[in-house]
Amino acid sequence: MSFFKKLFGRIKDKDIKEPNNIEETQQNNAEIERQKEEARLAEEARLAEEARLAEEARLAEEARLAEEARLAEEARLAEEARLAEEARMAEEARIAEEARLAELVKEQEDTPNVDEEIQQAEGVEPAETTQEDKENVFRRLFSGLTKTRNNILNSVESVLRSFHKIDEDLYEELEEALIMSDFGVETTLYIMDELRKMVSMHKLTDPEDLKVALQTIISTILTAQEVTPIIQEGVPNVILVIGVNGAGKTTSIGKLSNQLKSQGKKVVLAAADTFRAAAIEQLQIWANRSEVDIIKHAEGSDPASVVYDGIAAAKARKADVLICDTAGRLQNKTNLMKELEKISRIIEREYPEAHKEVLIVLDSTTGQNAISQVKLFKEVAKVDGIILTKLDGTAKGGAIIGICQSMQVPVKYIGVGEKINDLQVFDPYDFADALFPIDFSEDELLLEQSRAEIADAQQ
Repeated sequence: MSFFKKLFGRIKDKDIKEPNNIEETQQNNAEIERQKEEARLAEEARLAEEARLAEEARLAEEARLAEEARLAEEARLAEEARLAEEARMAEEARIAEEARLAELVKEQEDTPNVDEEIQQAEGVEPAETTQEDKENVFRRLFSGLTKTRNNILNSVESVLRSFHKIDEDLYEELEEALIMSDFGVETTLYIMDELRKMVSMHKLTDPEDLKVALQTIISTILTAQEVTPIIQEGVPNVILVIGVNGAGKTTSIGKLSNQLKSQGKKVVLAAADTFRAAAIEQLQIWANRSEVDIIKHAEGSDPASVVYDGIAAAKARKADVLICDTAGRLQNKTNLMKELEKISRIIEREYPEAHKEVLIVLDSTTGQNAISQVKLFKEVAKVDGIILTKLDGTAKGGAIIGICQSMQVPVKYIGVGEKINDLQVFDPYDFADALFPIDFSEDELLLEQSRAEIADAQQ
């Protein structure tokens, strides 16, 4: 009996165990399927997230590029608007300046010089230049340089008053003051080197003595270039006046022609600036004011043909001086070069016996920019001298020292006012005296010795 129980029990246990194994297998399979499904969903989620991030990055990059393009376009349009506005304002300023000058000349023309008219009516020759006349010239120069002198002296004296002895700190501050006074870096370094030499040579210790030394160095710089007269006696003369628009070419020509006429010279003007609006009319006003002949063509005509006719007129009328106005279109250097070369060829061919002088007119209010103008014009023409205008209206007259020192072109005339007699022959010593007014009772000997020593050193 026990045997059957055991056998039955084993069969029963076996029947029970088999269903459990099937259930476990099913559970295991279900778990595997679940894990696979979770892995598939996780992979799909990962890929979807990556696609979303990639799309966001693409959209952000497109937005960035679009913003950059928008900003670049706005900047371009703003720059174009700024340049257009600057050009408009410059043109308005030029037209206003031309109108002002024309009005000024007209007023001067309507106000006759009574003394001159009386002398002409009585046949009295103009008196020779007296000491009083020279003093009047210096007074006009001194007055005209007020702004420049104040700018330089205030800076220099402020430095000198701050020190009780001459040392490197003083030199550094003085160097900065000269640069800020528009002397230019190159010229300032040269002046400081010469100043150190003078201090060592004369054993100077008082900072106030440096004013005399500076005046000496400046006058030496201004006299370093040989200044030849613009007019040669016994031969006809041609003066070619060049310079940028607005520098004062036409006004300088008018004042120069009046000055030469008062010296008994027969003067003919050639209005060869045929491109600038109202240039011919302005020169006509100055010709009428100075009572000299003018040769002119229609606006826009060939400048060289005006010079050609001017030469013919000068020959026929036995003129002593032919003064030619020219265009100053720096924005087109090639045309400027060709134009000046053509004019020079015509003068050499048609007037070989004439003495030729090329004068560049510089606006002193442009400061150091005047040096770049000289450089450019020296590339297209041989520049014999400088007419520096508007010194009375600027504090940047210190640039004249930089021009003489770096460009090695002598200054021959300076404009210190708007009156017809305010164009002066440049005297470097008077200029230096007007910039640094000093009582020579104690310092005259030092000044003269220093000038001589620097001149010997340069030779």
